[in-house]
Amino acid sequence: MSEGECKDECCGDFAPKAVATQRRIALSRRVRMLVAATISYNVVEAAVAIGAGSAASSTALIGFGLDSVIEVSSATAVAWQFSGADPEARERTALKLIAVSFFALAGYVTVESVRSLWGAEAAAHSVVGIWLAALSLVVMPVLSRAQRRAGRELGSASAVADSKQTLLCTYLSGVLLVGLLLNSLLGWSWADPAVALIIAAVALREGREAWRGRHCC
Repeated sequence: MSEGECKDECCGDFAPKAVATQRRIALSRRVRMLVAATISYNVVEAAVAIGAGSAASSTALIGFGLDSVIEVSSATAVAWQFSGADPEARERTALKLIAVSFFALAGYVTVESVRSLWGAEAAAHSVVGIWLAALSLVVMPVLSRAQRRAGRELGSASAVADSKQTLLCTYLSGVLLVGLLLNSLLGWSWADPAVALIIAAVALREGREAWRGRHCC
């Protein structure tokens, strides 16, 4: 992102120009490490969630797994950006890729949730899904906070946008956990697609923010 594209009220003291060269190198390296950790965790999370969701006919779990897939694509976009000699030159493209991934998730989960609410097979109990949601509720905030701090100091809107995607995973983990527990303990099968619709709504909002390049704040 060029200096002209980054408004003072948005990036403030985090503009790339304000960061010393050596510090920028260290921050870029940190972002790459955090992105690698995020990708690794989400690959495992996606496989477990989609597998458990398919077994339990859980739209929310499958949607959560797909969010993990999209988190991998989002983190990969940031990794691609910071692999170049001039990361700022790739900023806008990386943000667009992140936004499209959010939109794709929102569209798929909305369709599947509506199908479930209109009489598709009810979601079954999933112990694996409950444990996965609880674990992600602990892991995701740590990764998100670290990347957001590095991205803001570096003045990178895409790194902050990706940290928002990771933070979104935290929120979704909490919502998913509640939905799975309501289904398991009270037999409220409608809670599963209802939770999935919440996932879709939040993903749509974050997609709009990334598309507009408003994540550097």
